[in-house]
Amino acid sequence: MNEKRIYLVGLGPGEVSQMTGQALAALEDADVLCGYPVYVDLVKDRFPDKQTYTTPMRQELERCRWAIETARSGKTVAFLCSGDAGVYGMAGPLLQLAEGVEAVEIEVVPGVTAALSGAAVLGAPLMHDFCVISLSDLLTPWETIEKRLRCAAQGDFSLVLYNPGSKKRTEHLRRACDILLEDKDPATLCGWVRNIGREGTDHALLTLEQLRDFRADMFTTVFIGNRTTKAIDGRMVTPRGYENKT
Repeated sequence: MNEKRIYLVGLGPGEVSQMTGQALAALEDADVLCGYPVYVDLVKDRFPDKQTYTTPMRQELERCRWAIETARSGKTVAFLCSGDAGVYGMAGPLLQLAEGVEAVEIEVVPGVTAALSGAAVLGAPLMHDFCVISLSDLLTPWETIEKRLRCAAQGDFSLVLYNPGSKKRTEHLRRACDILLEDKDPATLCGWVRNIGREGTDHALLTLEQLRDFRADMFTTVFIGNRTTKAIDGRMVTPRGYENKT
């Protein structure tokens, strides 16, 4: 095995039981655990003898550069991301910065992203075509987010909304709902899940109209159904259409 290696590890929701075997093997093989403090805290007790390196929010590129230089020095680095490293994670930035660095091997280790783990809590809201859209406008202009929301609504996709709110972004979810209501029925079934796969997991079903007034935080993932999505025994289900086959 190449000693100069970086594993981009998707931790899933964070509980060991919801990590893949491949992710656990990568963490075991690594000399250093690197990531946002919250993500490192999820696993460091399981690997108390490993070195850790963290940087706060908005210092992602510094973290990537450190991982690359540490791997070049001969240490194996596990670069930690919640969910999947390639879904709003650090796989893209790290691969971009590592372009041309032939001495370092990078392996992306997939994880269970919030769209999937949250859907499992609610039932089966993503049984048909769906879109995943982040409401964070830190890196994407809000005008672009609006266009994507409108296109998804006009196509009657089910939606998963990442980053629906934070202490500073208190109105983004309401604005998104207003855009969706231009094409979607106010009674469209929706759901939210908070702290997926962690202590204090909570969830609820509600209508799109009710979702306008819901206060989401950065630990919440929001699900919006299509025109066929329904509640079945308290679960959110989007039919695939098997019942219509002849």
